[in-house]
Amino acid sequence: MLKGLGGLGDMAKMMKAATEMQGKLAEMQEDLARIVVVGEAGAGLVRARATAKGEVTGLDIDPSILVASEKEVVEDLILAAIHDAQLKAKARSEQEMSRLAEAMGIPPGMKLPF
Repeated sequence: MLKGLGGLGDMAKMMKAATEMQGKLAEMQEDLARIVVVGEAGAGLVRARATAKGEVTGLDIDPSILVASEKEVVEDLILAAIHDAQLKAKARSEQEMSRLAEAMGIPPGMKLPF
């Protein structure tokens, strides 16, 4: 009597899997917001902290470089440290997404939706 409804069972399984994936992706986004990476410039004279989502959360500047005549150098070091932190955040985010994809059985190299 229900022979023709076999496809609906498959659809329900797909919907359940999609809902589970959505939950895991949301959880991953929360995790990425808690992971902190540190970018550096000038051999550590300037450090920028960022979440794995790329949000810069802090900046540490060695006071020895705070000389008015070196203003442009300090600005360049700050930008370089922020850029380094953002690159590390992106790499960490990709690493975490890859790990999640692997755990979910998604083939390597297939991008998750972010």
